[in-house]
Amino acid sequence: MDTILAKASLLAQGAAVGPQLHRLLRDRIIRGDMPPGSRISETEIALAYSVSRQPVREAFIKLAEELLVEVRPQRGTFVSLISVPAVITARFIREAVEADIVRRVAELADSAALEILDARMAEQIALPADAAGEDFMRVDEEFHRALAEQAGQAAVADRLEEMKIHMNRVRHISARQFSRERLISQHAEVVEAIRARDPARAEAAMRGHLREIVVDLPGIVATYPAFFDGHDGLEAMP
Repeated sequence: MDTILAKASLLAQGAAVGPQLHRLLRDRIIRGDMPPGSRISETEIALAYSVSRQPVREAFIKLAEELLVEVRPQRGTFVSLISVPAVITARFIREAVEADIVRRVAELADSAALEILDARMAEQIALPADAAGEDFMRVDEEFHRALAEQAGQAAVADRLEEMKIHMNRVRHISARQFSRERLISQHAEVVEAIRARDPARAEAAMRGHLREIVVDLPGIVATYPAFFDGHDGLEAMP
């Protein structure tokens, strides 16, 4: 509970507590601060955040709807295991959507758009080598969002974010061991294809980039088997 206590000050005064707790707990589950399978208590969280149990209960209901927690009668509430099939589905949809996005950007990008993408690349490169994995994930998300915005599809980025919750849980685990240089190089390849006005090359670069999880997921599941559900889904991975 020490980490939760450290987050208690993030609750904004005068704002609805339930939605704030939901966002905070959701982010903590996705980041892995609350590991898959761990038990969470309404009472302990209410005490940690100095709130009543009602807004905590509201947050738990929303988290259950998102399949991030599981209520087990007579046993309590537990952080849900990461669904392998959900990760595979999210990866498949994300690749299809973002491949189309970069094709469109390669067709439409002007100097202003390239300036924005170059700035996003510079942010990634400027991160210190010892920066936390979640810091890199933040600039990674900003890069992908910038692509969607330059394609005129900012709303698509929002929809993808809702859909890839379980995928992001895996990404936070892999962030502890991934090659940051490799991912930056893949981003750079996408940008250079866009700069060359080559839609086919941009699409191929993006598809290759987003298939990294196909390579990494079996090893991550093997390393953290207790965190995952639906291991048989690995057989369905393309």
